[in-house]
Amino acid sequence: MDPANLKPYINQDVLQRIRPIKYQDGRQEKTGYVSSLLSEMCEIYLKARREGVLAASQEKLAQKAEILLSAFAKVGIDALIDEATGYQHDRKHDALRLLLSKYIADGMQRWIHTFPDTFFEELDKLYGNEKTVSHKRPQYYGKFINKYVYDPIENVYVKSELNKLNIDKRGNRRGRFHQWLSENGRNILIHQIGRVQGLMEMCQDIARFKNLAEKQKKVSVAPYLFNEMNQIIE
Repeated sequence: MDPANLKPYINQDVLQRIRPIKYQDGRQEKTGYVSSLLSEMCEIYLKARREGVLAASQEKLAQKAEILLSAFAKVGIDALIDEATGYQHDRKHDALRLLLSKYIADGMQRWIHTFPDTFFEELDKLYGNEKTVSHKRPQYYGKFINKYVYDPIENVYVKSELNKLNIDKRGNRRGRFHQWLSENGRNILIHQIGRVQGLMEMCQDIARFKNLAEKQKKVSVAPYLFNEMNQIIE
């Protein structure tokens, strides 16, 4: 921003904010600027170009400024800078950690009756089975529960963490998935069970259930709690 031909387009507000900011990048101290300044600098070059005052050597910078402004309009300046610096990986990791902290308890909790008997009665109906009892139910009931109850919660992220916690190195299960949930996580699970059961009650067989579930794009809870999680999916 030193060229004299650009100075008429730089207002006092921009001048006051063009002050280097020191920050830590790991163990290194670095210098940077407020991200919002970048779009204003781009505007300065474009305005100067519109009024025909740019030197030939500045035309390439104006073209780059135009490209940057177009990108900012699509993804936002902070997201674009994060992508360029690699910081988005740290941000996404933090977002995932924060999201999981809303669901996962600090250690395995005591067993509490969570899936109502009526839930399994509906499963028996869908699959055309006689009434089943605990510990003697088909393995595909467990697969059904994983797919329609656990997987949709935050698009499998919570289930993936539960797998890590509940399954040991030998492949044995330490307990039930829901024993690793916090109070908030358990409440969301119970809500999800209710939603799935409500859909089950509307169907006479498993084919009808799967068809309705597909139409609903998954029997899911809420959208992601953190915007960063949407970026992970994308």
